[in-house]
Amino acid sequence: MKGQAMWGGRFTKRPDHLVELFNASVLFDARLALHDIKGSIAHATMLAKVGVLTEEEASIIVDGLAIVRTEIEDGKFVWQTSLEDVHMNIEHRLTALIGPVGGKLHTARSRNDQVALDMHLYVREELDMLDELLTEWMSTLLDVARRYDQVIIPGYTHLQRAQPVLLAHHLLAYFWMFSRDRERVRDARKRVDWSPLGAGALAGTTFPIDREDVAKQLDFHQLYENSMDAVSDRDYIVETLSIMAMIMMHLSRLSEELILFTSYEFGFIELDDAYTTGSSIMPQKKNPDIAELVRGKTGRVYGHLLGLLTTVKGLPLAYNKDLQEDKEGLFDAFDTVKPALVIFKAMIATMTVKTDVIEKAMRHDFSAATDLADYLAKKGLPFRQAHEVVGKIVRTCLDRQIALIDIDLATLKEHSEHFEQDALTCLLPRSVVDARNSRGGTSPVAVAQQIQYATAMLQD
Repeated sequence: MKGQAMWGGRFTKRPDHLVELFNASVLFDARLALHDIKGSIAHATMLAKVGVLTEEEASIIVDGLAIVRTEIEDGKFVWQTSLEDVHMNIEHRLTALIGPVGGKLHTARSRNDQVALDMHLYVREELDMLDELLTEWMSTLLDVARRYDQVIIPGYTHLQRAQPVLLAHHLLAYFWMFSRDRERVRDARKRVDWSPLGAGALAGTTFPIDREDVAKQLDFHQLYENSMDAVSDRDYIVETLSIMAMIMMHLSRLSEELILFTSYEFGFIELDDAYTTGSSIMPQKKNPDIAELVRGKTGRVYGHLLGLLTTVKGLPLAYNKDLQEDKEGLFDAFDTVKPALVIFKAMIATMTVKTDVIEKAMRHDFSAATDLADYLAKKGLPFRQAHEVVGKIVRTCLDRQIALIDIDLATLKEHSEHFEQDALTCLLPRSVVDARNSRGGTSPVAVAQQIQYATAMLQD
């Protein structure tokens, strides 16, 4: 039989059918069902401890909720939009199974603190999963960095050739970005780990509840100390969306580089066939669609963050129906970020680095120019003057249509008497990389130290 609204006593007729559909959230908040049942079991158990329910009533309710949970897990539960949300659907089914005692479950709570509890349980669980996925992703970045710890690639600023760096150094830059994301996840979890149950609709309850007991059952380490704050707080969701937007931003930056480096114009990297697609009309195409999709979906996650910020910005205390809009964007953000991390982990682990193409490309740039200026500075020439000298050498090479590495000592001496035979060694990419031994630099020694730090940090 079609479910009746559980708040209908004051009303003389049902809501319009379109109002029911527009008002209902069960089509998306049904994913909170197991969290809702977990919270309800804790609530019923506590009510028995404080004497609001008898032990027998609590036992009947808990056993009934176990049956409902099994029906949901087995896909046999029938969801009804006429019952609005996950909470009323579960309570309706519970009452159908165990009779009027099912109606006692809602004693001393409101859907306002009930949904707040469900969301805290859900976000806490999802953040733990995100932490695990980030750790696995960072571990892959570290493994690939170790694999290519001697490969030199061009480093860029303004997307112009700047100075050569180790590919490992480049990859580790992303490792540290995601390490900060993982720190944010762990820090945000502290503010998710608060129990709102017991706040009621907004003002608490007249029943002698034990909020600490429920929090302990559900492994919460903090209680909301203000009932109005408890039911209206969505800061932790905004913060979680912000973190996921940042994760997607970092994935998008890497996506952009993969798209560039796999292009014919660069050709530095080839992605495994499993993570690319072809064209329906051009047989030769191998498109980096996954990287492009992640880059595109970044805007989607940004939108969810901005959407919730806009929803919450003008709300008076305490609960408002607007807050129902906190869920779909959050659910979608998790559903976007988590698979992106999983796919990127495999895509980076299986990519092929074309060292021959990279070495050939690096013969035709001027990325050793800074080292040539440093050479002169070490000979006593003021760096600004050395910079000017090397700029003129680059101009000479451009006029002669040769690379900097192809210049001879005689030409160097035309520009400065300080140049000696060892200056030519400065022009080799390996020499440029090896010379940068400062902490955080790109030399093999510095990168090995960085890998050591990263390995230790990953184990925390």
